[in-house]
Amino acid sequence: MLNINYNAMLTASDLEQLAHKGITETQIEAQLKKFKTGFPFLKLKDAASIENGGILAPTADECKRYIAQWSDYKNEGHQITKFVPASGAASRMFKNLFEFLDAAYEEPSTDFEKKFFDHIHLFAFYDDLNQVCLKNQGKDIDTLKQEGQYKPIVANLLKAEGLNYGQLPKGLLKFHKYDDSSRTPVEEHLVEAAQYAESNKKSHVHFTVSADHKELFKKLVDEKLKTYEERFGIEYTVDFSEQKASTDTIAATMENEPFRVDGKLLFRPGGHGALIENLNDLNTEIVFIKNIDNVVPDRLKADTVTYKQVIAGILVNLQKQAFAYLEFLDSGKYSHAELEEIIRFVQQKLCCRKEDIKDMEDADLVIYLRKKLNRPMRVCGVVKNVGEPGGGPFLAYNPDGTISLQILESSQIDTKNPEYMKMFTNGTHFNPVDLVCAVKDYKGKKFDLTQYVDQNTGFISYKSKNGKDLKALELPGLWNGAMSDWNTVFVEVPLSTFNPVKTVNDLLREQHQ
Repeated sequence: MLNINYNAMLTASDLEQLAHKGITETQIEAQLKKFKTGFPFLKLKDAASIENGGILAPTADECKRYIAQWSDYKNEGHQITKFVPASGAASRMFKNLFEFLDAAYEEPSTDFEKKFFDHIHLFAFYDDLNQVCLKNQGKDIDTLKQEGQYKPIVANLLKAEGLNYGQLPKGLLKFHKYDDSSRTPVEEHLVEAAQYAESNKKSHVHFTVSADHKELFKKLVDEKLKTYEERFGIEYTVDFSEQKASTDTIAATMENEPFRVDGKLLFRPGGHGALIENLNDLNTEIVFIKNIDNVVPDRLKADTVTYKQVIAGILVNLQKQAFAYLEFLDSGKYSHAELEEIIRFVQQKLCCRKEDIKDMEDADLVIYLRKKLNRPMRVCGVVKNVGEPGGGPFLAYNPDGTISLQILESSQIDTKNPEYMKMFTNGTHFNPVDLVCAVKDYKGKKFDLTQYVDQNTGFISYKSKNGKDLKALELPGLWNGAMSDWNTVFVEVPLSTFNPVKTVNDLLREQHQ
């Protein structure tokens, strides 16, 4: 096989560019090699299910007990953070409306367009849009519709001279209408935080945002925070971070050489997996993670609040047991029978299984158990599969030969393997991005989360720039490869807790009205 000197491809100007971004030559070499070799598929044992013990389905009484355990934990004054990935423009949410603006016809023709205009008065942003139409066209929405002027309405919604919704992030759009106001997802997340993620009347919410929108997020929070602090009788700390330039990945030509624009290397954001760095920077003990667009109005929040507390209660219960076992192992005073109790906990409660564990000597067994217990932990809510796109919960083989629970995306599965495809298509549950994480060890020291990433779980996507095809490298995803070496537990949560907004017309669903 031909050895390629990747460093020889880099000019002095390139090296200056790398230094500015905080990226090493070694990283670039590794990334360019990945374009050539690709990423290996994961070896699967089975789709996780309630039947095979991969997914917990707590009873009503168990839920009450876990909620009580979470309440006790909060009252002890622990550091709790709600972490919300909120960067990226909402342009994909309005894809159909952008197409309408560019269409040869003037009046709504597709089912999507007709639905949007037939129910336009139900959107939380309707009053704002009406005001902009009056200002820019001198006519309200109803008049414009009667006159067949549909495109100016859409232009006022999407473009900079109007509400600019086509370029704003989802977090800043008005999603839900109330009697006295309308709320953005940012505000809904603040309300949620007060209901399950506060400790001693304090609540910490962290949003990851793009540099372009950071000031707009800050402005909104500054305007609204006092209202919610007074309503819930708590004090918020709200902060923001941006995806680091050092997590950008190099783009490659179709021949796997560095892609250049005007002689300069082209870099692209490394996907949401880059946010493991942002998560790692937080000084906290427990972190709730949930996407920006998965929010509902107050009248439907009860299930979300209940099950967030349930999965958090399960997490702190498991963490307490793991900490006790680690301290017990530190004592050095244990019998083989006591080690077997810890094995049962690791294999049954944490679903981390090693097929030859019975053959291990006690000294090696203790090293193994300590390693599996002393690592970050997450409990993930999963919902019954109803055909929504997204990753699923699996029992997968790890590089060390153990089997553990993982959230997998379709790109990580060998689609040519009929057995694996059957597992994927027949999976009973999928991942709605509903996580609660424990990120400190039993001695109170923060884990370095970057040490628990499986670098072989990224993937290559195909894009274009200035009409030229290119390859882009996606880092291991935040809730799959970036958390590959965490202890993971899956818990069934109701579908009512999963209400993402992928298109503007999703806001017309009953769950968002």
